[in-house]
Amino acid sequence: MTTLKKDAEPPVGEKIAPLAYENPQFLNSPDGRLLRIMSEYVEPLARFRREQIQDTVVFFGSARFPGLEQANQTMAAIGSDDAEGKRKLAQAGVDMARYYEDARRMAFLLSEWAAQIPARRKRFVVTTGGGPGIMEAANRGAREAGSKTIGLNIRLPFEQYPNPYITPSLNFEFHYFFMRKFWFAYLAKALVIFPGGFGTLDELFEILTLAQTQKLAKKILVVIYGREYWNKLINFQTMADAGAISPEDLELFRIVDSPEEGFEYLRDGLTQYHLGPDHPKRVGEVVPEIAKTNP
Repeated sequence: MTTLKKDAEPPVGEKIAPLAYENPQFLNSPDGRLLRIMSEYVEPLARFRREQIQDTVVFFGSARFPGLEQANQTMAAIGSDDAEGKRKLAQAGVDMARYYEDARRMAFLLSEWAAQIPARRKRFVVTTGGGPGIMEAANRGAREAGSKTIGLNIRLPFEQYPNPYITPSLNFEFHYFFMRKFWFAYLAKALVIFPGGFGTLDELFEILTLAQTQKLAKKILVVIYGREYWNKLINFQTMADAGAISPEDLELFRIVDSPEEGFEYLRDGLTQYHLGPDHPKRVGEVVPEIAKTNP
């Protein structure tokens, strides 16, 4: 007959296993990736609701264009012994600084106007990628108008750090590029594209493609700023002439050359498409009202 052994005493000091959602080893592992992705959707959504953000106007442009004062200081610091390449780069900074000042001015005009719209939630909030350069300029202009302004930052090994003009409660930090891009497009009623590099081109053509393929149920206005820069970079007419795009696709955007011209186009378009009688919401849709997509 087998004799049952007496239960051993539990080990002294045995730790309780961590809850799954408090376990950093799991959350930061490949198995926890889905939760990390979902958190970059749910947490911003909760904050946008709390801050009463209904929709946005997103400004894109180079992180490398300083304001005029900073550009002039950099140019003045160039000595006679500095390399020619460094001098040319400093001069380019001075030349491109006008776009910083223009983005700042347009964001100010837009925010000043949007603040006067009678609405329960914040309309057409200036939003950027949260970094320096053109992004800083747009956040700065909105802040100077006394409005809330959003920064959707991304962790990068260089360039990207939050600028000081973002509303603190609307300062976001993303790990996943695609979740950041999702939030750029999801609430946007308009995009303003200033001169920039690969990232700016990426955002421009992504939104133009969504509009061209009619994946967006709401009209998104696209303003391309600075004819001199963009005409050197892209010949849109060549694309139409070659049949790569349809002639009517050229109407998906407007090229402007002054903050006032850009603001007037935005004001008129936003009023026409997004300030008319309220459209019925889909079943289950909750605030903030978002930029719907077609099925």
